[in-house]
Amino acid sequence: MGICPVCNGFMNVALPCPSCSGSMENSGREADLYDDYSPYMPIDQMKLEDGYPADFLEEECPHLFICPRCGTSKMFFIKE
Repeated sequence: MGICPVCNGFMNVALPCPSCSGSMENSGREADLYDDYSPYMPIDQMKLEDGYPADFLEEECPHLFICPRCGTSKMFFIKE
């Protein structure tokens, strides 16, 4: 099992918005936003249930990024 450098604060990611070229902000792991208990579930279990087969097999962490300027949201996979 890999360790996500963004979740663990080892690096910050600044991504340009595909709609307005503003700077998108990391809103955290996508699976943490499913419900109130999702952040407390084992990460590997959530990876099997989140609908992204590559995140478990290729050790990638899906993060939701949102542009504060235009509201565009996009999923990016961070290599663990």
